[in-house]
Amino acid sequence: MSLPYEEAHRLARTKGSNPVVYFLAKMLLVPVMRLVFGLTATGTENIPKTGPVVLIPNHKSFWDPFFIAVVCRRRLHFMGKAELFTDWRARLFVALGGFPVLRGSSDDEAIETARAVLERGDVLALFPEGTRVPDPERLGLPRRGAARLAIETGAVIVPTAISGTERRRSHLPRRVRIAFGEPVPVTDLSPTPEHAGLLLEQTLWPSITEEYQRLRATPGTAAAALAALGIGYAILRRRSR
Repeated sequence: MSLPYEEAHRLARTKGSNPVVYFLAKMLLVPVMRLVFGLTATGTENIPKTGPVVLIPNHKSFWDPFFIAVVCRRRLHFMGKAELFTDWRARLFVALGGFPVLRGSSDDEAIETARAVLERGDVLALFPEGTRVPDPERLGLPRRGAARLAIETGAVIVPTAISGTERRRSHLPRRVRIAFGEPVPVTDLSPTPEHAGLLLEQTLWPSITEEYQRLRATPGTAAAALAALGIGYAILRRRSR
């Protein structure tokens, strides 16, 4: 059964994710994502254990929030385009911490829900690019809304980079890596567009861009292991001669 747009926001604001559904989904997804997609994460200790947090990741795929949620020790909430919140999926996504956003215009309902999530002290992932940028060679142009919302609510910002979910022929992620940067406090900033823009352009986005490039340049665990085996085999053959 479908869930009306307004009801989805009401549930997200008043209840948030369903702890039982969230726990069961995470228990199911963790082994799959680690074994099948080689999911690894660094810097998870940079996510504060309590209080409101805004994770600001780059956005490559529909799967991004789910991979981030799997490695995040706290329950994660996130925006998703309204088109995804139809039929039975709407209730499932809300139970998993999602809420809909109307694209193409400023969505006051989504902004108020995001604010409510942070004001009750939860973790929210906001993708500043606003849409997926599947090209693995570049990131999109970030918008300052996520930074401004964090400043308005006093939430700590954690810049986040994710690699491996870019578009591929199989349409499935491969060797997914996530890196959480040092938390950035915003208590000394004013919630103005100017301050939000400076924070995003001078601190957050350069950090995310650099970390994303580093993740893409890092060989996968399996590839590294195979390379090590190949080097070892070559050394043994040389010695045997």
